[in-house]
Amino acid sequence: MFQSLGDRLQSVFENLRGRGKLTEVEVKAALREVRIALLEADVNLEVAKDFTKRVQEKAIGSETLMSLQPDQRVISIVNEELVELLGGKAAQPKLKNEANVWMLMGLQGAGKTTTAGKLAYKYKAQGRRPLLVAADTQRPAAREQLRVLGKQINVPVLEVEDNEPPSRTKERLQDYLKNDFRDLIIVDTAGRLQIDESLMDALAELRDVLNPSESILVVDAMTGQQSLPVANSFDQRIGISGLIMTKLDGDARGGAALSAKHVTGKPIYFAGMSEKIDGLEPFYPDRIAGRILGMGDVLTLIEKAKAIEGDDEEDIASLKDFSLQDMLTQMRKIKRMGSFGDILKMIPGAGKMLPPGAEIDEGEIARIEAIISSMTERERRKPAVLNASRRKRIAAGSGTTVQDVNRLMKNYEQMKKLMKQIGRRPPGRGQGIGRGFGR
Repeated sequence: MFQSLGDRLQSVFENLRGRGKLTEVEVKAALREVRIALLEADVNLEVAKDFTKRVQEKAIGSETLMSLQPDQRVISIVNEELVELLGGKAAQPKLKNEANVWMLMGLQGAGKTTTAGKLAYKYKAQGRRPLLVAADTQRPAAREQLRVLGKQINVPVLEVEDNEPPSRTKERLQDYLKNDFRDLIIVDTAGRLQIDESLMDALAELRDVLNPSESILVVDAMTGQQSLPVANSFDQRIGISGLIMTKLDGDARGGAALSAKHVTGKPIYFAGMSEKIDGLEPFYPDRIAGRILGMGDVLTLIEKAKAIEGDDEEDIASLKDFSLQDMLTQMRKIKRMGSFGDILKMIPGAGKMLPPGAEIDEGEIARIEAIISSMTERERRKPAVLNASRRKRIAAGSGTTVQDVNRLMKNYEQMKKLMKQIGRRPPGRGQGIGRGFGR
């Protein structure tokens, strides 16, 4: 979502790099480009003006312009202000030891029901005992959708009946908790295509009866700035404690996420990054700012890697005898972390290794999977047996060419050498893969 903005900002700062000194005129010209980039990214006009004004006040001064690396100082100021613009310190919903009630609100199509399931999945993995409450009786498929999600993640669902008053919902909820205590109740409420009085009255009545500890607004990031007046309306009538931005993996311009905290005064708790049940990430302003400015996001990359790690002992043991089966396993782990393009964005400076305009072939993993899957167990474990006739058979079976198979084998040999170097390193001495080279 922030790709276009990131490219524009990085281009602006690239023009500042390498200069011995910066003048006030040069800084102002760069910040004009920054403001234009923000506006093109659908950032609120007042937010963009206020942002560049704050950066200019800090950047145009003797401390910056006379420093040894004024370009780095300006970029650092922009990064600091961008973090503040996105919300400053990361915030998460508060959790008490007793039963927590979270009420999810939002317009139809924002992704409330899917987000309810994602939250239940996320907090169940952290040791909580969630209960989903299907309180959206307006959309015919809403309760069925939540029922399916609950079954998928093995979380119970309490369904609100048609025309059931909130007082009755509370009674049924209390009765349920007496028999099966749950410490996180996630309520999926009804939405509308637009705000109306009947929607607000129904939500206000439900809020007054359930007294939720968190009233969370689910916002579709693809709607851009239009979502922010909606957020203010919900806050004025119902009261919201925080936001969840869905569809941040889309191709919209990102203005809603960049303007949300400034316009609403409410923090963004989570970002929906995919339709998958685990596609919900905590919203870290500093990490998002790092990605936008091309500084990477190593912490998120590490967390993703840890989340899919298998048995480390087995992984390390296999390095000394790295087979095609091991290569396939590692490739599939990378695939679960996201696209190669997304992973590269998290590695500082990695994006610059690609030629301008070059695109990563995301289908390469699929071809590798197809090729290795077309091999016999013996061929995967003992690649040395892959003669010309076997390679021809594998190419035909995988829908690829012999040249594709040969290229895979060449890449495999290079990976095998690398894995052997890592495997030879004494335990506790790992200071980066690069330690095995140039010595």
